[in-house]
Amino acid sequence: MSTFAKRERLLLADLLETAGPEASTLCEGWQTRDLAAHVVVRERRPDAAGGLLIKQLAPRLEKAMEEFAAKPYEELIQLIRTGPPRFSPFSLKQLDEMSNTVEFYVHAEDVRRAQPDWTARVLDPVFQDTLWSRMERTARLMGRGAPTGLVLRRPDGQTVVAHRGTPVVTVTGEPSELLLFLYGRQNAARVDLEGDADAIERLHDSKQLGI
Repeated sequence: MSTFAKRERLLLADLLETAGPEASTLCEGWQTRDLAAHVVVRERRPDAAGGLLIKQLAPRLEKAMEEFAAKPYEELIQLIRTGPPRFSPFSLKQLDEMSNTVEFYVHAEDVRRAQPDWTARVLDPVFQDTLWSRMERTARLMGRGAPTGLVLRRPDGQTVVAHRGTPVVTVTGEPSELLLFLYGRQNAARVDLEGDADAIERLHDSKQLGI
């Protein structure tokens, strides 16, 4: 049975392939080749991927990224499509779904929305609910660096507090758009912000959202 993680994985691979290795992305300083290398390292080099969170491992991560980025671009795309090796924790379907659904969705939008002619995807309600569920679990982690209080709200009124504090900014949008905002893609997210004008500006321009 297909899963959301697998669907987003294949979409990401297709987008990367179509864009080519030197296209822009929403990840500051990264072209599509760098993003592809990141995805592969995360799944195939857990000893290095920890450098995303642990400063002591950052040099190992940088070296692994350089090694994979130097590979033929087509090889990177194929590694993404085929997925992690059997020894990787991500080869477990349940963990893949839990860890990669949001990861691949966000990175697919990193590729799509960096292009001048991008158009919004129409996402089905089940997928939107899945993204909301994932976001509820990680909102405080991803929003911990927000310079203001941060409340995320769906159009139907459901809310989650991503960061406690004052003044409070409420960000309203579909779960898919709220996720992009929470992951530091504020300029690309189609959301409405309510609150003090200065607080809104500080939150919108903050580099502290996400990991």
